[in-house]
Amino acid sequence: MAAAGSDVTFLVRAKRAEQLASRGLVVNSRYGDLALRPNMAVAVNEVFDVVLIACKSYDLETALPAIRPAIGPGTLVIPLLNGLRHLEILDAAYGREKVAGGSVHIGVTLGSGGEIQHLNGLHYLTFGPRWESQAEACRALHAEMKKSEFQAILSPKISQDLWEKFVYLTTYAGITCLMRSSIGAISKTRDGTAIARELLAECVAVSTASEVPPRDDFLKNCITKLTESNSTGTSSMLRDMQKGLRTEYEHILGDMLNRARAAGIAAPILRMAYTSVQAYELVRAHTGVC
Repeated sequence: MAAAGSDVTFLVRAKRAEQLASRGLVVNSRYGDLALRPNMAVAVNEVFDVVLIACKSYDLETALPAIRPAIGPGTLVIPLLNGLRHLEILDAAYGREKVAGGSVHIGVTLGSGGEIQHLNGLHYLTFGPRWESQAEACRALHAEMKKSEFQAILSPKISQDLWEKFVYLTTYAGITCLMRSSIGAISKTRDGTAIARELLAECVAVSTASEVPPRDDFLKNCITKLTESNSTGTSSMLRDMQKGLRTEYEHILGDMLNRARAAGIAAPILRMAYTSVQAYELVRAHTGVC
């Protein structure tokens, strides 16, 4: 959006601000590389039309007070975090009438020099109103986003979209973290594909019990991606583990497991995936490395 000329300000931490001031915002992508000198701030004291929240889930609580000065009576807040649990937190913090729904589908990682490396062909952002009062602001934002090079989708069924991504991401992260392997490697094992399908079925059962059954075309696409024998894809959660970093396991695997238990759904594969990453986090917290 900044490259397309939109009026964008990046709210960043001090270390990231130093990187951006020194090297600029660098994005390496098959769709074209970018090198920008963006507007940025380490604190805000003015109200914005739209606030896009793109931190990790475990940083949300500390981000809330930093974002608050930017939110006025007419501000639209769009979180791009994974999962669903953050919606309740943001509703309580800012009022649910301000918080729309949003998600991104993109494979990226941060390079050693602070550059953003786009890893695959996905680059779309889906958002939409959770309440009718947000519809006009969402339409205005969509018109602005369409000037950019990524695919912006204004969804009339954002709750369905968010649940489906939650199902897919939990399965994808769960199976790759449990096996510490790519989708392709897992699918070439004797039982890998069957286990991936079982984990998907558990997550689908939770979504259905929550009165948001996934659509058939979504499920077909999920199965294709989860069983692709030539895929080198791994979840960002696994990539974080491989770097010895903190993960979003509680916000994704843990939240899905809690919802399964509340609905009385047995989820043995999900339990193992959650426990596997929890053990990693316990070791990482104790030793500082894993």
